[in-house]
Parts: sequence; structure tokens; C-alpha cells
Amino acid sequence: MSKKWVTFGLAAALLAGCGSQEAEEPAQTSEQAATEETAAFPVTVTGADDQKVEIEEEPKRIVTLVPSNTEIAYELGLGEEIVGVSDNDTYPEDVKNKEKVGGMEFNVEKIISLEPDLVLAHDSAGAAAETGLQQLRDAGIDVLVVNNAASIDEMYQSFELIGEATGTTAEAEAEVEEMKAGFAELEEKAASIKEEDAKSVFFEIDPTLYTAGGDTFLNEIFDLINAENTMADQEGWPQVTEEAVIEKNPDVILLNYGSYVENAVDGVLTREGWENVNAIKNKEVVEVNGDITSRTGPRLVEGAEAIAEAVYPEVFAK
Repeated sequence: MSKKWVTFGLAAALLAGCGSQEAEEPAQTSEQAATEETAAFPVTVTGADDQKVEIEEEPKRIVTLVPSNTEIAYELGLGEEIVGVSDNDTYPEDVKNKEKVGGMEFNVEKIISLEPDLVLAHDSAGAAAETGLQQLRDAGIDVLVVNNAASIDEMYQSFELIGEATGTTAEAEAEVEEMKAGFAELEEKAASIKEEDAKSVFFEIDPTLYTAGGDTFLNEIFDLINAENTMADQEGWPQVTEEAVIEKNPDVILLNYGSYVENAVDGVLTREGWENVNAIKNKEVVEVNGDITSRTGPRLVEGAEAIAEAVYPEVFAK
């Protein structure tokens, strides 16, 4: 929903709730309405790098440096304001019409040429990006480093931070509440799964066996749907050995990279030495959409639903 429609909706609601005395007051001038719409500015926000960013006016030209920031910004109604995105952006469809500014190594000159008011950077880039970000700051561009969300709550904080910086706080709050409701619905369905029927899962991020550890948002999703993450005893996003996976003997193997590798499922099912793993014996190796299950943005509920349906189709299949 755009910010203009939110403003209009609030005005309509206030008029509906007023008595006759208020209704007789002169109508707002367009100048007064514009002043109210930008009343949130100037605003000072603190990024994940602990730098305070003073944003004088509502950003009209925004560049986003990672897909999760892009998806959040679009969800907050900022599609028209976005003028540049990363090379890795795939969603929504409109990103194809935006200028590309590079991947993890972004093109500073290209970004400056787009004359953005605000650049939404990301903490996942780490210190390697700092030189380029400082060049953008030196060019007079506001740079906000958004947190790298390790948990679902931290993802909500990303929404709130971007909302505060762009004058879309109300939209951010509404989106967070909608996502909370979606996760709650999944949890309610999962309550029907008996303990003895719970399945163990190995989440395979790529064929070199990177996976999700116990302190990740994906582990939260597994807990939410009453599934056991076989690598919950690991931290972060570790690379594990074939022996470790075989020893854990997962009931289900989820492939987060399926569409990027030809015949990914068959490749796993025919791995030498894996034939006694439950997931292989029972052919419970399933591709899940890599974008919606790995990006901490507005489609993560959809990603959680895809994971739930892959692990417990009898419970979650629509």
C-alpha cells in the first residue's frame, strides 16, 4: 500500500469519527496535507553498524544493495522510489526495470550516478563493503546499513528500520503483524503432529553441504512446524561432512538450491554411501524455492509454508 493511500485512509477515518462541529471546519489545504505527510522528517535512525543517519527529507530515490532489502522496500510501497537494485535481485518482477548496481562488490560510481537520497546497505557485506559505503557518504548520500537478520524477530527489526528511514512506519508495523499471524497459523497446524511422528530434516543449501545451524531463522521455522533440524548443534551456516549427515540419518532432505542445479534431487538420491539414510530410502528429498526460504523478507512466511508442506505434506498440503 502506498504512503499516499495511508494518509488518505487516516483522514477518512478521522472524518467519520468526528462530530458535526469538527465536520464544519475548513477542509485541509493541499499544502497542509503535504506537511502532515512529511511530518516524520527529519528523522535520525541508527544502522546495524551503529552509525546514526540523519535523513532530512522523505527519500524519493532509493538504491538497495541486497534482495531482502529490496523485497521489504517494495512491500512497504516504495517500488516507485527504488532506482537501483543489486545484480542478485529477482523479485518482484519490477526489479527487471531497475538499474543494476553490482553484487556484493557494488559499483560506487554507478550508484552515485543514480543520484539516490538513500542507499539501503546490509550488514552481511561486513567490513569489505565499508570503503565503498564511505565513498557514498562522502558524496552526500545517506547510507543505512540494515541488520543481517539471524532470527525472525531480527527480521521484524529490519522492517521497522527501513520503515522508519522511509516514512513507512505504519506499513512496516502492519506487515510485521501480518507475518506474525502467518507464522502463528503454521504453528497451530503443526500442533496436530504427534511427538512420535515428528521428522528430522537436513537442510542442504548447496551440494557442498552448507546448512543451517541452531541459531538461525530456519531453525526457528523447523521448531515452529515440529521438525528436528539435524544440525541444530552447529552454529550459523556451517559446512558439514557427508559422514555427519549420514550419522544424523535425516528423515527428510530439503534442497535449497534445486533450480540452480540440474537434476538436483536425483543427484542426492544416488549419492554413493547414502543409501541407508532414511530420506534416501523413502525418497523424501524435496526441492524448496531457494529465494523464499533464504531471504529474511516479506515472503519468509511463504517459505516456511513450503518447508512445512515438504516435510509434512499430509498436514500442510493445500
